[in-house]
Amino acid sequence: MATRNVPAKDVEKKKDVASPVVENEIAQLNRLLGAVMKYLSDDEQEEIDIEYLLENTEGLRDWWNEYRELDRKRVEEEIRNSLTVLSLDELETIREQIRNKDK
Repeated sequence: MATRNVPAKDVEKKKDVASPVVENEIAQLNRLLGAVMKYLSDDEQEEIDIEYLLENTEGLRDWWNEYRELDRKRVEEEIRNSLTVLSLDELETIREQIRNKDK
């Protein structure tokens, strides 16, 4: 009996279809990026005013706050993961820096 050259169902390639939520998020990010780039490319702007951008671009401040919180979590995780390779002296130095910050 000859073997069939038909892929199994679980091996079939499926179309990459973005969900409506993902498409909405992409559209919002495109809008935010467009607004920021429009501001940055304005030849009449002599200096960049981040606060102006955050105040006058709908949703940008919320996005920026969420981004910063995610970045904070990534930094915290990176620090936690690196602690195991530090010497006792290095760990004590870090502890002192933390204690001095709280004072």
